[in-house]
Amino acid sequence: MQAVSKKLVNDAGACATEALQGMAAVTPATRILAGHRVLLRADLHAVCGRVALLTGGGSGHEPAHAGYIGPGMLTGVIAGDVFTSPPPRSILAAIRAVAGAGAVGVLLIVKNYTGDRLNFGLAAERARAEGISVAMVVVAEDCALSSPDKTAGRRGLCGTVLVHKIAGALAAESKALKEIAEIASSAVKSMGTIGVSLSACSLPGRGPSFHLDAHEMELGLGIHGEAGVKRMEVLSADETVRAMLDHMTDPKSDSRLHVGAGDNVALMVNNLGGTSYLELNIIARAAVDYLGELDLWLANYCLHSCCDESKGVTIGRAYTGTFMSSLDMAGVSLTVMHLDQRRTSCLDADTSAPAWPRAALSCISDRPSELSVEDTKGCTSTGDGRSTSRSGDGTSSSWSRVIESVCKALLEKECELNALDTSAGDGDCGSTHARGCRAILKWTATGGIPDCGDGLLLGLAAVLEEHMGGTSGALYSLFLTAAAPPVCEYTTPSRWVCAIQAGIEAIKRYGGADVGDRTLLDPLCAAYDELKSLNSEDDWLTYLGNAAKAAEVAAERTRHMVARAGRASYVGRTRLVDPDPGAVAVATLLRALHDTLLLAPRTP
Repeated sequence: MQAVSKKLVNDAGACATEALQGMAAVTPATRILAGHRVLLRADLHAVCGRVALLTGGGSGHEPAHAGYIGPGMLTGVIAGDVFTSPPPRSILAAIRAVAGAGAVGVLLIVKNYTGDRLNFGLAAERARAEGISVAMVVVAEDCALSSPDKTAGRRGLCGTVLVHKIAGALAAESKALKEIAEIASSAVKSMGTIGVSLSACSLPGRGPSFHLDAHEMELGLGIHGEAGVKRMEVLSADETVRAMLDHMTDPKSDSRLHVGAGDNVALMVNNLGGTSYLELNIIARAAVDYLGELDLWLANYCLHSCCDESKGVTIGRAYTGTFMSSLDMAGVSLTVMHLDQRRTSCLDADTSAPAWPRAALSCISDRPSELSVEDTKGCTSTGDGRSTSRSGDGTSSSWSRVIESVCKALLEKECELNALDTSAGDGDCGSTHARGCRAILKWTATGGIPDCGDGLLLGLAAVLEEHMGGTSGALYSLFLTAAAPPVCEYTTPSRWVCAIQAGIEAIKRYGGADVGDRTLLDPLCAAYDELKSLNSEDDWLTYLGNAAKAAEVAAERTRHMVARAGRASYVGRTRLVDPDPGAVAVATLLRALHDTLLLAPRTP
């Protein structure tokens, strides 16, 4: 049995909330948005007539992102559970809050992870439907993977902090939303990051996420403990920096950063969480020396050359510290960004964000720590996670029985799904589904299940969005939200098939995956292929049985597929020998749905 790592927390499930509360308690310039895990500038009125900057993601990367809230940087941050994307409901509440304070536009800065893209994308779509001007910049500057998958793309890492600073300075100058988004996107394309780890991180209440032998280090891993590009013997600080920068600038890599003699760059040396500042400064020294003394293009071919005629790289700005961590991981990352006059001036612009190296101190006494929803003058959400529905045909009791049976089947699969997810992700797929199922069962126990089809789906979407969390929660919520309109008036079997099609298209559109990418889409699309040929309303249960069988076959086939989306896409093919856990969950859901309806055949 794996030992649980020691942590100074009260409750592993509440640590993200309590950490944000602690941040608000000692940072006078911030307030928590009531009812949400959202931290905002206390002086929201200052964004009136300007663009507001919002970002976020899973907790565990502190000081990112709450430490960068303040004039000249971020307007607010939406925090998820540890290593889990925040729910769209909270993201939308933050957008409404800053828009209600008078912001003329909202820029969402998002790290390139599937859950973050989905949840922030869904919130952005809803905000635009309300007339709010929203743009999104996705940061994807990871240089680890030589041939990054085109679907998943490069990961977003510590370079995100530089994007915060540049965009924040432009917003303080009252630049337009479009201009800020374009300059921020340009900065993303002009930077690269790579990390190295000496040990795994460990989530609260759990043990280390992976294992490295005493003599090993791993190059190019992700900030959630995702697998890197290679493991190697522990090197000296100078040799480690050389390996990192050579990999970052390797001409043979598709994700390389072009750096050559005479270039002017910013360097960020980042502590991943468990590295002493003694080591960090040694790494900084090595990085400055290597960038400044060597022509990197020549160094890629002759690692030990230090020619007198080489001009080297000019380090216009350098930053050392803990900027984006991975809990307690022992390791560092290096970020290099090309500088021009505009980027340099943005980096130099004043900010009072506490985690930026030039942050100022403020008095922490005699001020409130919470911002009420009413104070934002823009949030109209009820915040109760429920959808308003019409009266229907009295089928809520039947739906309740079906929902309970499906949830029971998924709860029984919790341990199996976690085991399947250990090699492909962070080992919590079963726990995530169980959390969602328990929330749904609690919802059904209240007796408030809508009778109408769209009300049912929107109600389930709201529950999963709020309580399930992670990429799975975003995907299910997105699917259910998109599936609702086709069953707005009629709930015949053919309309449910149309609903499934609409949900699939939404997942493809926002998730970026497709059939064959080793995701839950594989069994879902296989089931739809069986259902779309339905030509007899009286024979729908037979079609559903065929769909469930097709889903089970498709889920099993994912064990032979190459992952092209989600965290599994960063794992080497040889390490993926089991079926995709998300695909198995969908197959389980459909089988339970069919078997329950078979015992009491009634059109849902």
